[in-house]
Amino acid sequence: MGTLVHEPFRAEVPAFFGTALPALVRELSHDAWIDFELGKIDEATFAARCFRDGRALDYDGLVAALTGAYRYLDGIEPLLAALAGAGHQLHALSNYPVWYRLIESRLGLSRYLAWSFVSCETGVRKPDAGAYLGAAARLGVEPARCLFVDDRDENCAAARAVGMDAIRYDGTHALRAELIERGVLDAS
Repeated sequence: MGTLVHEPFRAEVPAFFGTALPALVRELSHDAWIDFELGKIDEATFAARCFRDGRALDYDGLVAALTGAYRYLDGIEPLLAALAGAGHQLHALSNYPVWYRLIESRLGLSRYLAWSFVSCETGVRKPDAGAYLGAAARLGVEPARCLFVDDRDENCAAARAVGMDAIRYDGTHALRAELIERGVLDAS
């Protein structure tokens, strides 16, 4: 969601736990996070497995901290409105757990895009080729008819490897320029 929404995992989540991000990353269970993003475990199981050492997680407190931190990145909402207004189909292709629903309830992203391909629902994460090919297949289009935008080089490279055009998100202004260059948006 780091191309649309402020990502709270770098500042607000470490602050919630009262630690720096590098220390927090060492304490968290990577496997539990992946399983949560893939929809293999529910929220209660994630809360129980969140920390490597098995300590309790204030899940409700964490969810409140996340919810309060979600906001559009600068300039993204008008850009989404312009894209949707131009008749483009917009879909989320995201590695995210059920917390995408928190984003939706706070920001109403579905006014602009469909939550079509969120990993907790599809069971596949980027950069797995199946994430991209599955999205194109479900939309009934060739990958070459898709434009993928992401803030990670590896995810853009994986999209290109299956035939999609991809833009690495490096700010909204740069994204708008790339979309205009490709003829997706008018320069006006």
